[in-house]
Amino acid sequence: MRISVPHAGIVLLVGPSNSGKTTLLEKWKDELIIAPSEVVSSDQFRALVSDKEFMDWRNMPKEEADILFDEYSLISKEAFTMMDSMIRTRCRLNKLTFVDATHLQPDDRKRYIAMARENHVPIISIVLDVPEKVLLERDEQRENPRGKRRVKQQYQVFTREKRFMKKEGIRSVYFVKEIDQLELTRRSHPLELEADAGIDIIGDIHGCYDQLIELLEKLGYKKDDEDSYLHPDGRKFLSIGDVMSRGPGSLKSMMFFYRHVQKGLAYMIDTNHGWKIARWLDGRKVTLSHGDEKVEQEFLQYEEENGAEAAEEWKSKLKEFLLQAPSHYILKKNGIPAVVCAHAGIKDEFIGKQSPEISDYCRYGDTDGFDEKGKPVRKDWFIGHSTSQLIVWGHDPKPQPLKINNSLNIDQGVVFGGKLTAFRYPEKQIVSVQAQEDYSGVSDNPLREWEKNRLNQPNIGKFLNGYSVLTEEFGEVAVPAETVKPAIDAVSHHTIPIEQLLYIPPTMSPTPVPSNLEHFLEHPQEAINYYRSNGIGKMVAEKKHMGSRGILLLFRDLEAAKKHVGIETLGVIYTRTGRRFFEKDLEEEIIRKLNEDLHRHDYFCSNQTDYVLLDAEIMPWNLKAKELISNQYAHVAENAIMDRSMMIEKLTEAAKDKQDLAAWVDEYKGKLSNAKEFAEVFQGYCWDVVTLDDIQIAPFHVLAHSSRTFFDETHEWHMKMNHQFALYSSLFVATEYKVIDSPASEAEVIEWWEEMTKDGHEGIVIKPERYISRSRGQLLQPAIKVRGSKYLKIIYGMDYLHPENLKRLKKRNTGKKQKLALKEFALGIEGIRRFVNGESIERVHECVLATLAMEQDAVDPRL
Repeated sequence: MRISVPHAGIVLLVGPSNSGKTTLLEKWKDELIIAPSEVVSSDQFRALVSDKEFMDWRNMPKEEADILFDEYSLISKEAFTMMDSMIRTRCRLNKLTFVDATHLQPDDRKRYIAMARENHVPIISIVLDVPEKVLLERDEQRENPRGKRRVKQQYQVFTREKRFMKKEGIRSVYFVKEIDQLELTRRSHPLELEADAGIDIIGDIHGCYDQLIELLEKLGYKKDDEDSYLHPDGRKFLSIGDVMSRGPGSLKSMMFFYRHVQKGLAYMIDTNHGWKIARWLDGRKVTLSHGDEKVEQEFLQYEEENGAEAAEEWKSKLKEFLLQAPSHYILKKNGIPAVVCAHAGIKDEFIGKQSPEISDYCRYGDTDGFDEKGKPVRKDWFIGHSTSQLIVWGHDPKPQPLKINNSLNIDQGVVFGGKLTAFRYPEKQIVSVQAQEDYSGVSDNPLREWEKNRLNQPNIGKFLNGYSVLTEEFGEVAVPAETVKPAIDAVSHHTIPIEQLLYIPPTMSPTPVPSNLEHFLEHPQEAINYYRSNGIGKMVAEKKHMGSRGILLLFRDLEAAKKHVGIETLGVIYTRTGRRFFEKDLEEEIIRKLNEDLHRHDYFCSNQTDYVLLDAEIMPWNLKAKELISNQYAHVAENAIMDRSMMIEKLTEAAKDKQDLAAWVDEYKGKLSNAKEFAEVFQGYCWDVVTLDDIQIAPFHVLAHSSRTFFDETHEWHMKMNHQFALYSSLFVATEYKVIDSPASEAEVIEWWEEMTKDGHEGIVIKPERYISRSRGQLLQPAIKVRGSKYLKIIYGMDYLHPENLKRLKKRNTGKKQKLALKEFALGIEGIRRFVNGESIERVHECVLATLAMEQDAVDPRL
């Protein structure tokens, strides 16, 4: 007799003492069919909880026997409690467990049936039906016999119960009389697929057969003589579901998938539309609506053209095909389950398991009743996703692939006139084809609804009491109420319109540790060491302009702006606080010139983009820092020079009579030199702005176009783009940069920094080669600023290099600044990705607002 056990779940061995349960399990362990960890037994747990595996109260006086029986009952109760906890844990982890106990009482079996159902794993039982005579003979040969009376009692219960065992809800019940002839086989995990040569996951097709074929051909599949689509590299394709309904070729699409799945060339998972069509094909009472009625029409047409027999044959095939479709699939890479494919989403605890409840969840997602149109209200199931596995899903059409919290929606509404999307694994590439028209014929097109609602104003009430943002790069970023409220106030009264406020650049930290050189607080060596110690072999050093950070959102034309931000504008330039950088008239003049210059160089058309988003430094410094300069720096410098000059005059006069004052004179001459140097430093960053050509804009990051972000490019690429922009317009200036990839280039950068800072320039910014860099899974600082000694006088004071002052400053703590920089960096990337993906203003705004709120948290402003 052959018994097939599932890959996970519970296997109950049922039978009286001496029926051979333990012997059978030991045989399978010896044959390496099952692992010792997969077996739990009541005797084992009795020994674990009490040090006693067996208690014999036979032939004892009643009083003593009763006492021992009570003790045994208590031990058994505790043993089964612990054993059940172990089994339940293994069920949660989707492991297979063989349970070695008698399981003669119905309540014992029901307990495990409920446990399996609760954890969505299968349960089977192997019932050892051994004659009473054999049981008694075996008992006499045991080291610790159970006794005739006990064995006979158990056999009587077994005889009574075995006729009910097949009706209790256990999936498979195997009755075994001879264990010697018993063969055990183990089924592989039915939901796991090895990615091997690669799998292309295809979003909701909805009967758009022509787009399906176009997409497969774009992915490199070729049609053979049997009309099968094969990939030359052996790749296979997988449907995320909803192959049929709404579109013009539902039956054709379903037949196509049926043939390819039968040949082992493709896979398909269960869906809401597939489930309804399957039940309709099974003759159940189902109301076909929401596009499902088109499937019935196609079958009627097929019957007219090919006859009733052919139609019935296909109905039978497709019914079984749809009913047997799994709730989800797991793609494995190098044996590791890396990607989960589910139509409408899945809970983490459901992954790898099967049950009616899981199937329903994967078909419909997490819903909360119905709206006024009778459509389900969908909840954001992906918020609860907390594992590293990527979940690829569809069901809910989005204009662009939407990645949130390590979940990826690839339903781009092809049947509604959108795109049919494929996610290539393991390459993690998105490939799409565009629909030629809206095939659905419905008035409430979800893509149009999405676009119509995308620019709706955010509900500020959602943020007032604090909230969190799920970012791809940093994980969850919490925003407490005490910092978000002033940020909301700023957005309400001072910033540019939030439709255009897409990104707030992150703060930038200095080196994690101060320079170990005697006369320096900051030095490039510490920044280079930070990246090198984290495995970064190549870096880019950029000259740091002394200006003010500015974000430029430049549109191709008014129509493009209306499409993306709902406002007719050629663009906007704003500060790190979200405020308009220039007075409105001057801003319009600058943007008009930039627009003309970019069009003259065919920038928008050649890059096929509606806009460009730039992160830049804008000079001169006095454009935005005029009040700071006049009220603080200029005033301080003027007074210091005057006071120190007067002090030198008085000390010089007094020193004529007292030679011991000469040291004071020298000290104050040094202080006067510091004051004059202080004045020279900030004045070097300021000049009068008479014409537009007096303004300099140095873009150091090309953040996004309307079709993509540029976070996958290197910093060297961004610098080359900076030099390209300097050719486009006289307003743009090139930034000097150097690559660090060897000891020689490292020394060259340090010498370059020393020379430029000696002349009063601010310093450099050192960045890792890649825009987003990690070490041991942790996000690294996106950039580290290294400021020169002269410049730092306007930050830490004109006398900060005095040995005592410098010693104190070298104890500064940059930890909080660094963490803030990482959070703001992740928030910025997240917000831009959401905007490029066409997500709602509210989704973009929660990232921007979070960054503004982060800036409310007190950090030493000198860092």
